[in-house]
Amino acid sequence: MAAAEKGLAELDYWRTRRSAEGSLANHWYQRVFTEPFGLKKEFFDAKRVLDIGCGPRGSLEWAENTTLRVGLDPLADLYRELGTDRHKMGYLSAPCERIPAGDASFDIVTALNSIDHVDDIDACIKEIKRVVRVGGNILLMTDLHDEPTPTEPVVFSWDVLNRFGPECVAVFIRHLEKIHKGNGHESVFAGVHYDHTNPTKRYGILVAMLQRLV
Repeated sequence: MAAAEKGLAELDYWRTRRSAEGSLANHWYQRVFTEPFGLKKEFFDAKRVLDIGCGPRGSLEWAENTTLRVGLDPLADLYRELGTDRHKMGYLSAPCERIPAGDASFDIVTALNSIDHVDDIDACIKEIKRVVRVGGNILLMTDLHDEPTPTEPVVFSWDVLNRFGPECVAVFIRHLEKIHKGNGHESVFAGVHYDHTNPTKRYGILVAMLQRLV
């Protein structure tokens, strides 16, 4: 699928969600950004935070004590029609492969259910490593699936964390079963460990926190 078509599919998805929900709520995001990683809200205090593939819900609205909170999404400009201009967080309209920010601009970079949506996974990871400072953290949550989809064209496996080396190392890793269809957050909160001895073809969810060492 061409980038323009993929973008239209993403935008149509969010228009459908707004129509179904009435408005795009974001009250659960604090839990998503903290609990799966064993973190408290205070971990983000006085930090510069970038959320990759943020979508239009206001993913960092809860993080009012950050120094800077910015969402990156190639559709950010189009998401204004969904109300993002009313959010207190900032938005950057760009793909992960070309983040419009300087080296070491952020203390924390998050990518929750987004790196399988990109066009070039290695370019995306290179950019994430570039914009996080030495000593900073990357929070990663992603589905693991066997076949690409129109809006999730990248397929990778549990060893995707190796692509963040040698600059970044994982300091926290969870392999989880996706036991709920659709949104993976319910499966993450359920916390069922992925059984690698089970040969059945199925989704898994990788949750990890990395730290940039050099």
